[in-house]
Amino acid sequence: MITFPNAKINLGLDIVEKRPDGYHNLESLFYPIPIHDMLEITVSDDEFGFTMYNAKFDGDENDNLVVKAYNLLAKEHALPKVRISLYKNIPTGAGMGGGSADAAFTLKMLNEIASLRLSDEQLEEYAAKIGADCAFFIKNRPAFATGIGNVLTPVDFTLKGYHIAVVKPDIHVSTKEAYSLVSPAYPEKPLKEIITKPVEEWKEDMKNDFEKSIFAKHPSVAGIKEKLYSMGAVYASMSGSGSSFFGIFKSEPDASALERQFAGMYCKRMEL
Repeated sequence: MITFPNAKINLGLDIVEKRPDGYHNLESLFYPIPIHDMLEITVSDDEFGFTMYNAKFDGDENDNLVVKAYNLLAKEHALPKVRISLYKNIPTGAGMGGGSADAAFTLKMLNEIASLRLSDEQLEEYAAKIGADCAFFIKNRPAFATGIGNVLTPVDFTLKGYHIAVVKPDIHVSTKEAYSLVSPAYPEKPLKEIITKPVEEWKEDMKNDFEKSIFAKHPSVAGIKEKLYSMGAVYASMSGSGSSFFGIFKSEPDASALERQFAGMYCKRMEL
């Protein structure tokens, strides 16, 4: 069985308060975008196996979120031995949820392969144990995220008809580092209010709280956002804790211009 886990972007990201457990509560709008990994799971007569292509995973294989997803379900359900192959296309360390998507889609595929008949709500509970934003990819539709990103409220919202360009510089931003540099505070204008306005009006009010600290730490990435605006984006932002950026355009951005502006970086454009 083959499926194609997709990425997401954060439309706005407000870090509103620090929790007693050391984590942070946030408010954001998670929005799925059509950049995909490829995930294949086949039943095996042999032992469990996992292979990842087009990216390197540093560390113990058991710490990979796909493997964690399998082991989590296997603790409570009779799963067959399987071989899992993952081809990475979503940039890693980009704030686009690639690893979380892979884990969530693994849960969904195993649910089908093993005929577990778990509901979406049950799958979301498992996904939330793997990572803060994993649960989003179970239903995989726009959602307002609160808590640590694990409390999801469906949103009747679409960017259909707009175009997006995603740019990822060769800079790794540690999520832990990103959080350590922010000062939590509730925004003057709630995100739920801002997204009711036309996209063209977001620039003045919508923000990503990580940008200020990340731009100070990595000044070169600040120019990416400004270049997207100079190319005609009606809204541009860093996604998650970085280091990817996206620009939303009313019409398709010029491919050759993108290549010139972001030479040497991951750069992809698509219609939403």
